[in-house]
Amino acid sequence: MARAGFRKCGWLLGGLVCACTVVAFSQQEAISKPLTESGQVVVAGRSTPFLIRRLPVSSFPDLPESVVVVLNRRGCLIPQTYEAHHPENVVHASLERAGSSDWAVLCSVEGKVSLLVFFDGGSAETAGKAAGQPMVLASTMEVDRLEAHPGSGVLGFNWGIDPASPEQVHVAQTGLENRPARVDHDALVDSVIEHRSVYHFYARSAWTVLEMPE
Repeated sequence: MARAGFRKCGWLLGGLVCACTVVAFSQQEAISKPLTESGQVVVAGRSTPFLIRRLPVSSFPDLPESVVVVLNRRGCLIPQTYEAHHPENVVHASLERAGSSDWAVLCSVEGKVSLLVFFDGGSAETAGKAAGQPMVLASTMEVDRLEAHPGSGVLGFNWGIDPASPEQVHVAQTGLENRPARVDHDALVDSVIEHRSVYHFYARSAWTVLEMPE
């Protein structure tokens, strides 16, 4: 019995070493990718310069280890809006229910950016997904989220995410003819600079978009 247990522990330890090696390699691979990308895109028939800045996952030390592992395994970098003055586009909020500890992240991999949501710090099985696997709320090519800097001819990344408390949601819905009752947990605000924001809200095992005044 003791030897069988020892062999099992040895196998598990080997698996953990292997897993750590893979995660470390993925993290190094992500960090080795360029954090700043510049180039040209055609806008209205004219070649226009763009600049996209990204941060490694390690720039967000509050992220739970379970989420960090998944993001590094995917090779994620976190794109920053052209207005950013501090690390952004990683959100900690109660998105699943009141009091839950959830995370939302914009993840950029090989030119494609996805909005990922991890319930319960990435440890819970939700929406038919295995523990640690995020839900993907939206996905698009990075170059499709470019916008001109005010007073500049250079395009920059314009997609940002933020949490919205029940009070902030209630205030944002001021002006609706049939204003809904106050929600009981946070929403996820999906914004494009200089455009309307979308409020994603999770309830009854599904995501919806909250109604907002025009």
